[in-house]
Amino acid sequence: MCVFALIASEFMPVSLLTPIATGLGVSEGRAGYGIAISGAFAVLTSLSISTLAGTMNRKTLLLGMTGLMCVSGLVVGLAPDYPTYMIGRALIGVVVGGFWSLSAAVAMRLVPIDKVPRALAIFNGGNALAVVVAAPLGSYLGGIIGWRGAFLCLVPVALIALVWQWISLPSMPPGPRSAGSGNVFRLFKRRVVTLGMLAVGAFFMGQFVLFTYVRPFLELVTLVDVATLSFILLIIGVAGLLGTAIIGTLLRMDFHRTLIVIPLLMAVIAVALVAFGGWLAGVVVLFGLWGLLFLFSSPGFQAMSAQLRPKTSNSAIAPARWHWPTCWKPCGMPAPTTRFSTSCRTAWTARPA
Repeated sequence: MCVFALIASEFMPVSLLTPIATGLGVSEGRAGYGIAISGAFAVLTSLSISTLAGTMNRKTLLLGMTGLMCVSGLVVGLAPDYPTYMIGRALIGVVVGGFWSLSAAVAMRLVPIDKVPRALAIFNGGNALAVVVAAPLGSYLGGIIGWRGAFLCLVPVALIALVWQWISLPSMPPGPRSAGSGNVFRLFKRRVVTLGMLAVGAFFMGQFVLFTYVRPFLELVTLVDVATLSFILLIIGVAGLLGTAIIGTLLRMDFHRTLIVIPLLMAVIAVALVAFGGWLAGVVVLFGLWGLLFLFSSPGFQAMSAQLRPKTSNSAIAPARWHWPTCWKPCGMPAPTTRFSTSCRTAWTARPA
């Protein structure tokens, strides 16, 4: 539930980009930077969370971040101007960076190490559910109660997640750490960690360059109305939910080959969207395939991080977040192709011999 509320809060602007821009009196590009700033603060949080997590109970930390998510929803929903909106988006970035940097470590505290990929896939089930529900529902609610109302609807969901975490999560006091394990820069001494970071960074840059501007692309290139837009977003989410259900099996069958093939296929889809963007049926099929692959990556790369450095999994995930702020620049559809192909090549180089 926490993952659902987090992802819904993080990506709500994707389905509401046009009305947000109109309501705040800015361009769609500037409204899109509301996602970019959340990425920037996710980076800062990722770089510092390992030190903070070393001295705090993990349950307390998760509860604090969930509370901050509630505050972010209120700030964005009540924002009178663009700067206030950006502040609210920065707050959700802190939550994003903190939660995803801790996700593998928390999973490792809750389940045996051989079940970590499955646990992370379950976490990402909330991710997929949020994409299924939040994007089309946000677009629909934006047309009825406005974009502010859509954001405010997320606040009670986050409050429910806060109460559920308080009741259900066990206490997770910090374990012993080796000297210097909180310093993420030490991880760059390992070649495979550096290559893994480059692969993750390139992949997510390509993924979110495309995803952030789905609505403007569909409205301006494919020329769809709000109802069709909501339907396509629903297809992306349902396909992502299906992908999350099968990714654990694929990772167990051939871990590294799966991580190599996913960005290659997404690069092909990005090129096809450029070529067939005006063909509605083709766009629907392509976005359905893209949604299937969209949520494959997170549990895979997080599991890779856990395998590379189990005792410092907080730090291992953090460097992979460094590239995220650049993924949301409005640089057009060709950009994802370059990022996906770079991710594919780097993942191939980083695979075990």
